[in-house]
Amino acid sequence: MAKNIVVLGIQWGDEGKGKIVDLLTRHVGAVVRFQGGHNAGHTLVVDGRKTILHLIPSGILHSNVKCFIGSGVVLSPAALIQEIEALQGSVTNIERRLRISHTCPVIMPYHTLLDKLRESAKGKKAIGTTGRGIGPAYEDKAARRGIRFSDLLNEDVCRSRIEEVLDYHNFVLKHFYHSDTIDADNLVRESLTFGEQLAPMIGDVTVELTDCIAQGDSILFEGAQGTMLDIDHGTYPYVTSSNTTAGAASTGSGIGPMLIDGILGIAKAYTTRVGSGPFPTELFDETGAKLASRGQEFGSTTGRPRRCGWFDAVMVQRACLVNGVSSLCLTKLDVLDGLDEVKICTGYEVDGTYVEGFPDIARLSTCRPIYEVLPGWQAATAGIKTYTDLPQAAKDYIDRLENLTGCSVDLVSTGPDRVNTIVRNSPYS
Repeated sequence: MAKNIVVLGIQWGDEGKGKIVDLLTRHVGAVVRFQGGHNAGHTLVVDGRKTILHLIPSGILHSNVKCFIGSGVVLSPAALIQEIEALQGSVTNIERRLRISHTCPVIMPYHTLLDKLRESAKGKKAIGTTGRGIGPAYEDKAARRGIRFSDLLNEDVCRSRIEEVLDYHNFVLKHFYHSDTIDADNLVRESLTFGEQLAPMIGDVTVELTDCIAQGDSILFEGAQGTMLDIDHGTYPYVTSSNTTAGAASTGSGIGPMLIDGILGIAKAYTTRVGSGPFPTELFDETGAKLASRGQEFGSTTGRPRRCGWFDAVMVQRACLVNGVSSLCLTKLDVLDGLDEVKICTGYEVDGTYVEGFPDIARLSTCRPIYEVLPGWQAATAGIKTYTDLPQAAKDYIDRLENLTGCSVDLVSTGPDRVNTIVRNSPYS
């Protein structure tokens, strides 16, 4: 029986979603990205070979699977072409298997320039964006002045749309940021060239996905970033510019919510965060440094070091609630190997007063985590593929996370390679 599953992160991103999407792709006929842009980075390791993707869905490594970029994604043509070229020779039939929604908003050079200028102007108050134009592109989309992919296929339409939007953005660049402006003629020529290169891959994603379902194929919806970076439900304003939660799978792909059968939430066995913003369980000691080193905690998109801390069960429980998570995948369990003890945040307090539930951003910034301490395990979990082979203390840790979050941990990742995964209950079983 066909099943359509959403896979998304339920922390601050970087949970290892790409690996799990790649693992589950063998059960599906199509994988679709539904939000974000090339600010996301999904790292796949197959037989020791590493592949990093930013826009192309993680299912692309499976030669018989169709991959879609939905209308909820803001897309840089230059970045996509560069990614396709990097995969040539190792991945077959990319152009025939990849479809880009004709309604995808296009990230233009002025978006990237504005993103960097804004962050620079904010100084210490900067959000910590990737500087790739994601936020400004979503702003233009909401303001109804964005350029869509279909606009790149017609010279008259392309010129008209670009000249109109540049009247606005060049004014801001020149008079507010005292920056160089963007030349309309050069941008039109570049945009039309991108349109010509990508035209064979542009299509109606909603119709093609509906056809896949009608033919009995399962679809996997691949999220980017994480729940706590959601523009509505995350730790605003230290968030991304799109909806990273499960509801966006429907709006960002054009597939009705009644056709989605399950939500698989991905969480690390600890917590990480890139960029600014509150992080109650963040560690500034030797243990935090050890987690960062063992977990190779550097952003796959920017290379920035990730902040590390203990597992925050309050935050994950909130994310499970917001997304309607049906099961969990716990990644990087092996990073905790050898620790004398492991801690789980089970609540917060402010000025000695217990805080009920997950607080607003103002209180989250001043929260002190309340920890439950469990024994660590000295035996290695790295590479283990059967749940019964895990050390008892590791099993106890997983059991406690299930109890605190209210969700079953159905998959456990014990290493970066596709095969280093314990499947207790597949969402496609």
